[in-house]
Amino acid sequence: MSQGVRTRPGDSGQPLSEAYDTALLDLDGVVYAGGDAIAHAVDSLERARDGGMHLAYVTNNALRTPDVVAEHLTELGIPTGAEDVITSAQAVARLISEQVPAGARVLVIGGEGLRVALRERGLTPVESADDDPAAVVQGFGGLDLPWGRFAEASYAVARGVPWFASNTDLTIPSGRGIAPGNGAAVEVVRIATGAEPQVAGKPLPPMHRETILRTGAERPLVVGDRLDTDIEGAFNGGVDSLLVLTGVTDGPQLLAAPPRHRPTYVDADLRGLLTGQPEITREGDGFRCGGWTANAADRLELEGDGEAMDGLRALCAAAWTAAGDGSCELDGEKALARLGL
Repeated sequence: MSQGVRTRPGDSGQPLSEAYDTALLDLDGVVYAGGDAIAHAVDSLERARDGGMHLAYVTNNALRTPDVVAEHLTELGIPTGAEDVITSAQAVARLISEQVPAGARVLVIGGEGLRVALRERGLTPVESADDDPAAVVQGFGGLDLPWGRFAEASYAVARGVPWFASNTDLTIPSGRGIAPGNGAAVEVVRIATGAEPQVAGKPLPPMHRETILRTGAERPLVVGDRLDTDIEGAFNGGVDSLLVLTGVTDGPQLLAAPPRHRPTYVDADLRGLLTGQPEITREGDGFRCGGWTANAADRLELEGDGEAMDGLRALCAAAWTAAGDGSCELDGEKALARLGL
């Protein structure tokens, strides 16, 4: 398990697709980017699935329904059913249903994904603070969500209606760049009311609980590209994780990661599911992985040759060991440049 102060990436003598029964995969930055499949994703997932690994797709985006997400993945060449998609809308709907009466009205500030998830739990979506809601739920509603929706949420929350949020990601990737995410919208209501919502999405426990309940996973592996949602969510859930470098996290961010953001495994892309993970051994004052040795003193040095990912793994061991339970302040830029990372 990934809890505790991790000082080096883990190793596995088996392909990860055999060592774990279920992959809990983030979507944007892992499986696709801007709607298009990331290199090697389709083939890697097909091979992992054919080998017996259950694939589940876990997203903080509450806008799209599981049916829509599954259809998109299937169009990319990854056959997926709606039952294989878990959203933060589903997680927050369960959280609300445990705290309000059956059939209760819930004021929705967001999109169709939230409405479908609420109905699934027997709750009634409403549109106005004057509809006597028992709760307010806020989720990403798309870039065209009217400003007046935030006012409706603020009116109800200011009256003392319990407030829930699907997630608090401040940004969301789009085809034109980085756009404000649901977390930015939540801040609008927080500023207006001074209240704090209950949050369900990654990296918090309600989202992890939802994925386990829906998948029945016994040996899950979280696969993601973000340290502060995917990897921290795995840490909070006490399960292992694989960071792929096809999304937002780069080498310097990985080296500087505090314990809750340190993945169990690191790989370039989803081909990492199909291989084992090499052992990282202590060697003198440094760490060896493959053909690389990394040392940490006042700075990081890298000597050797071999696969770039092995060099990065060795660097992580040196940086995380030096940092202990804090964040690494060592300068690994030159070493990372040598690795092309």
